Amino acid sequence: MENKTGDSNRITREYFDSILLEMRHIDAVLPNTDFTLYGEKFSTPVMTAALSHLDHFGYHKDGMVELAKGAKAANAVMWAGMGSETELERIIATGAKTIKICKPEADNEIVLKKLAFAEKMGCFAIGIDVDHAFNWKGEYDEIEKMPMRPKTLDEIKMFVQSTKLPFIIKGVLSVQDALKCAEAGVQGIVVSHHHGIMDFAIPPLKILPKIKAAVGDGLKIFVDCSVENGYDTFKALALGADAVSAGRSLLPALSAKGGEGVAEKINEMTQQLTAVMARTCTATVDTVDSSLIYSS
Repeated sequence: MENKTGDSNRITREYFDSILLEMRHIDAVLPNTDFTLYGEKFSTPVMTAALSHLDHFGYHKDGMVELAKGAKAANAVMWAGMGSETELERIIATGAKTIKICKPEADNEIVLKKLAFAEKMGCFAIGIDVDHAFNWKGEYDEIEKMPMRPKTLDEIKMFVQSTKLPFIIKGVLSVQDALKCAEAGVQGIVVSHHHGIMDFAIPPLKILPKIKAAVGDGLKIFVDCSVENGYDTFKALALGADAVSAGRSLLPALSAKGGEGVAEKINEMTQQLTAVMARTCTATVDTVDSSLIYSS
């Protein structure tokens, strides 16, 4: 039976909603949501999440490509999770600036091959998730008959050194892992519990300030899990994130209108972000003031 009490998605959503904001109006200006990442310029810090297999779940028969079209139209960062080489080629062909995240497969040669292919295809950053190594029984996970394994610090260093691109680790939910990522030369981390992969997981925004304090400006910090609107985005930025990933909150729009719907939803979230920035004297996304935040 599902453990409703320990549902990490519910806990995360409730934590988002518990965070309150000041208003500041004197000396306010029109906000600018432009965002620069690894040398690429975007119109918003709202990014897609590293989704995969959207057709299998009935969201859209060409879901990942349509997601990329939406990201391109909104001038937002596109992330891609599992998928074929052909699908990645088609994603890149949309013109969306794309980050590819691979699974922690047991065979590192397979991981290296996939990372190299993503670099060859024109992704502007690559990485792996580290939180899908075990299944719900605590055994090594297996995804589509591919065995997974946890990765050591030395393995992560090897992945980082294998590419000229910025390397990102997804699934960081502790200061300990964040510091190890920094030691390995990782250039970005996704603070995430992988949509509730473990019950009672700390909400990403609750651990985020400690992670930010530990790693400083040495690497980019992204937040995933339960990001639904521009207010969530603002709260994440205020607590130390550089950008956020929206996943399931984009899927109804994707199902209804494909890439056009995705662009509309990202633009809606960005407009909400703009509105709260205007009412908090926040001129740019990299100047969000943490003192605006009140959390229980």
